[in-house]
Amino acid sequence: MTYPPPRYLGESGLTHAAQHRPHTAEPDYVDQNGTRIHYLNTGPSTGGLFGVYRWECGPGEAGPDPHFHRTITESFYILSGVMSIYNGTEWIDAEPHDWVHVPIGGVHGFKNRSGAPVSMLLHFSPGAPREGYFEGLANLGEMNDDERAAFFLEHDNHWV
Repeated sequence: MTYPPPRYLGESGLTHAAQHRPHTAEPDYVDQNGTRIHYLNTGPSTGGLFGVYRWECGPGEAGPDPHFHRTITESFYILSGVMSIYNGTEWIDAEPHDWVHVPIGGVHGFKNRSGAPVSMLLHFSPGAPREGYFEGLANLGEMNDDERAAFFLEHDNHWV
């Protein structure tokens, strides 16, 4: 494997290269379960290369059942608490500083079953528009079966 072709062709480097988001910043979205989602880097902000989100959920069980994606990888880095992550064959308990990577097509899911709050980083590559997925989940109850199927297809979520 080699490095990809250059995307920046300037000579002196960019002076606005760093992004900073303080840990005290309010979440970009809070879902119907109270999960706080921080859009640290979205696909559009990285030129489609990746997306990173900080996911902070309360002690109640939250998270998706097993599914896979046809176009994106997904990775989890646990910051605090214990998150149950389905690795394709079984549920494992991921603890602080654990990293779980799911390749394209890999069956996975995650649930907070610990009874305590959990904070983790979610990384998607390439940078798909996951914000629309996170925010659209609140409307599932208003959708008919065809609309729900179209929503999941649009957001590359395939349930198993």
